[in-house]
Amino acid sequence: MSKEIIATKNAPGAIGPYSQANKVGNLVFTSGQIPLDPATGKLVDEDIKKAATQVFENLKAILEEAGSSLDKVVKTVVYLKDINDFAAVNEVYATYFTSNYPARSCFQVGKLPLDAKLEVEAIAEV
Repeated sequence: MSKEIIATKNAPGAIGPYSQANKVGNLVFTSGQIPLDPATGKLVDEDIKKAATQVFENLKAILEEAGSSLDKVVKTVVYLKDINDFAAVNEVYATYFTSNYPARSCFQVGKLPLDAKLEVEAIAEV
């Protein structure tokens, strides 16, 4: 199987030596998305719910560029700067994943790129 690099201007460009996503066979593997606004390049961090919304919009744009969608996500990993934000992030998460839920892991971590409040990565079917 060959690897296809996925890139879209509708999500923030990589801030390091990595791709927004890779498509291999019938799977898409996204890089972790922090709440960067692709239009401004600035971090959305004034409110955890707004930050989570931006993260899921970024994931949605990348998956759509790859020919997939949030409905086809089979696994997510959520990294939180503060585990106390879990309920608020979960509330936003539930608006993007409304049925046929993906498997999920969630962790509190010491620090995220650009000191973001959260980061989410996903694996989806094409």
